[in-house]
Amino acid sequence: MRHAANHDQQMALTGSRMPMDQRLADSAALCETSSGHSTLTDIAEVINNHPLSAFQKRIMVLIGGVVVMDGFDVQAIGFVAPALSQDWHIEPAALGPIFGAGLLGMLIGSMLLSILADRFGRRPVLVGATAFFSLCMLATAAAASVQHLVVLRFFTGLGIGGVMANAVALASEYSPQRQRASLLMWISCGFTGGAIAGGLISAIVIPLAGWRSVFLVGGILPLGIAAVMYRHLPESLLFLSLQEGSRGQLAQLLRRIAPEVDLSSGLHPAKPEQAQGRGSFLKLFRDGRSLMTLLLWLVSFANLLNLFFLANWLPLLSTRIGYSSTVAVMMGTNLQLGGLVGAIFLGPLIDRLGFYRVLVPLFVVATLAVAAIGVPDLALLLLLFVVFVAGVGIVGAQPALNALASTLYPTEIRATGVGWNLGVGRVGAIVGPVVAAQLVGLNWSTQSLFLAAAVPASVSFVIILGLALVMRRKSSAAEQPA
Repeated sequence: MRHAANHDQQMALTGSRMPMDQRLADSAALCETSSGHSTLTDIAEVINNHPLSAFQKRIMVLIGGVVVMDGFDVQAIGFVAPALSQDWHIEPAALGPIFGAGLLGMLIGSMLLSILADRFGRRPVLVGATAFFSLCMLATAAAASVQHLVVLRFFTGLGIGGVMANAVALASEYSPQRQRASLLMWISCGFTGGAIAGGLISAIVIPLAGWRSVFLVGGILPLGIAAVMYRHLPESLLFLSLQEGSRGQLAQLLRRIAPEVDLSSGLHPAKPEQAQGRGSFLKLFRDGRSLMTLLLWLVSFANLLNLFFLANWLPLLSTRIGYSSTVAVMMGTNLQLGGLVGAIFLGPLIDRLGFYRVLVPLFVVATLAVAAIGVPDLALLLLLFVVFVAGVGIVGAQPALNALASTLYPTEIRATGVGWNLGVGRVGAIVGPVVAAQLVGLNWSTQSLFLAAAVPASVSFVIILGLALVMRRKSSAAEQPA
């Protein structure tokens, strides 16, 4: 059983070619008694050994849909900012507290709601958080002052913060190991897709119905998704395996994945020792997970600092070196496009090679690409290519880091692990643009600014390399005979 506690960790190191007879740390077993003997049906192995069913695909689509609206609603205030400033006759600087309130709410929501999800289930928290931020968006459409917007954006962020961690945890627990990174990263692409769709929708509805219409759209659509999820989204099988009296529901859901599995009335849940108890924040630091957790937090902090540094300042710095506003917008769009393409193609590569074999060289390439953006007199096409590569390495890496976190924690603390990883990362998202503003205020050259922006990427490389060594050592130690 000591091998069981390290299956996901070894998969992260070596990819999907690990033998299937090594059980997941958080796998639950159903014990079937027949012909005078007992056989174990491992839930995680059933998921791993069967093709992705129509039932699982519908789950992924539902989760992807709410992530799309997550991206729409996070960016909504940015879409309406120009029209809002003009309508209320306020300076753009007055919008700062509104932006900050949303980010603060997301940070707190990621940390708190993820803990609730590990105690009460992914499904109720995901559905509840989606319904809550939908109602906050609808209320925002009726806001009458900056103060109202600050409060409403904080509560909207609180609900949004509970979405991504639970979406990743739930999708992870319905994904076969051989496709897990791909599925999680493709779902995460919904965030970028939602942001892009939100920009297009805003461009259409604001001239027709004003800026408030954006919040109406951003409230009605996810509220509908929440209603569909309430009716059709199941709870995680692995989470249910930790709950008393869940045998019937477990068997019913498992048949929708593997109808041929014989689950008779004599079944009873058999919980592995590693999966007992309720989740809590402190468990992130128990059982040898302290260093692992700290390294995950550091790399998420560094990468999101870098991502928001580039996302917020790349267009402005492009105009600073003489490019038109149109080209500046192309720079920012190209960065996000690189992230979208990266997430799509990096997932299958990670499933084949493992997280660390992909992320370590990826951050090396990202470091060089970010530094190269500031090289003077770079041809425009080459500069666009370099920005695209930086997007692959920085923006595209974040879904991979979220997926990695989901594989390193057992079921009982998976949502907490992913949520706190995102929460700490969002501190970096706040710090990055602030640091950039300070450096610009000190009149740093454009080349120096992008050399500075390359530092977090190089730090991410070192941290991921260190995390790979830590997890390899932990796996080797667990394989030693007791």
